[in-house]
Amino acid sequence: MDAVLENLPTFLRGFGVTIALLGIAGAGALVIGTLVAAMRISPVGSLRGFAVVYTEILRNTPLTLVLFFCAFILPYLGVRIDFFVLAAIGLTAYTSPFVAEAVRSGVNGVPVGQAEAARSIGLGFGQTLGLVVMPQAIRMVIPPLINVLIALTKNTSVAGAFFVKELFASAQDVINVRGDQVFAILMAVAVFYLVITVTLGRIAAVVEKRVAVLR
Repeated sequence: MDAVLENLPTFLRGFGVTIALLGIAGAGALVIGTLVAAMRISPVGSLRGFAVVYTEILRNTPLTLVLFFCAFILPYLGVRIDFFVLAAIGLTAYTSPFVAEAVRSGVNGVPVGQAEAARSIGLGFGQTLGLVVMPQAIRMVIPPLINVLIALTKNTSVAGAFFVKELFASAQDVINVRGDQVFAILMAVAVFYLVITVTLGRIAAVVEKRVAVLR
């Protein structure tokens, strides 16, 4: 256990990077995923087609391959930015289709009569979606969205293979120095991840209760 205490600053730095990746990629995925979900149900055929292709390609591509593209192919094409930013882009792109599918399931769960009533009073597609359908859909998909964010939390560990010193990569550095306490180091990493995932679970529970009252 002394290996963990001695290297606590290293763990905390890695934990901070993991939190930053989660915050940036999570926010980006929620925005892009919601837009893609809206495109999936759009009356414009080209938008629906783009959304389907985007979702199917990224959802069925391994995360390692997505991050490899961001870390090596984008710089080769002339994109000169920090590996942390590239990792955040890759995680955002990979996570957004899962957000889109969760949001779309919520939209499909809203009674059709709601949209028909909105159109009957003269609201357009964008107004119907933004003012009537989407607010109800988001309330229904909070648990799936939290699960997507929990999965994203664990997926940040893959960024360590692409020059980003997140939590798991920091733990590997400590293991290289203190290989005699591998179990304690990995247990410490698990605790740090649990801090994030349990917190997200609690947030989901609180939000669900408030949403149930609003219903």
